[in-house]
Amino acid sequence: MKKVGIVMGSTSDLPVMKEAIEILKELKIEVEVDIVSAHRTPEKLMEYGKNAHLRGVNVIIAGAGGAAHLPGMLASVSPLPVIGVPVKSRNSIDGWDSVLSILQMPGGVPVATVALDGAKNAGILAAQILGATDKEIQQRIMTYKENLKQKVIKGAKEVQQSEN
Repeated sequence: MKKVGIVMGSTSDLPVMKEAIEILKELKIEVEVDIVSAHRTPEKLMEYGKNAHLRGVNVIIAGAGGAAHLPGMLASVSPLPVIGVPVKSRNSIDGWDSVLSILQMPGGVPVATVALDGAKNAGILAAQILGATDKEIQQRIMTYKENLKQKVIKGAKEVQQSEN
């Protein structure tokens, strides 16, 4: 079974990162969740990044606020794709510090970056990465997107009917 590792710098990031956990569970993708601080537990970060693939993790989603080094540091030591979720923390500069820390990676160390607090999109992107080589996951993504389309169509009809 394909697995996504979801890590965050502290428990304060969990309310945002829950959206990734929930969408992946909805798409029937196994998740492992942990707290890994780039600054407070650097040894744990290195162990996680170097060994996640050995535990069957296929994609890592890393959420971090403030200086937000977690996604980039994981990407520097892991052979897996890393998706960074910038989190607007209480000590943040409107979230821009997190966005730029994750987005502006040097050549050779890519991190896919989603919007500020965009954990749901990180989960969907992780599923799409897995779906590139797993037809069952790909089909669940296609169904999910069709449901999004139908919600928009239904909403448009409701608006049109209310205007008549």
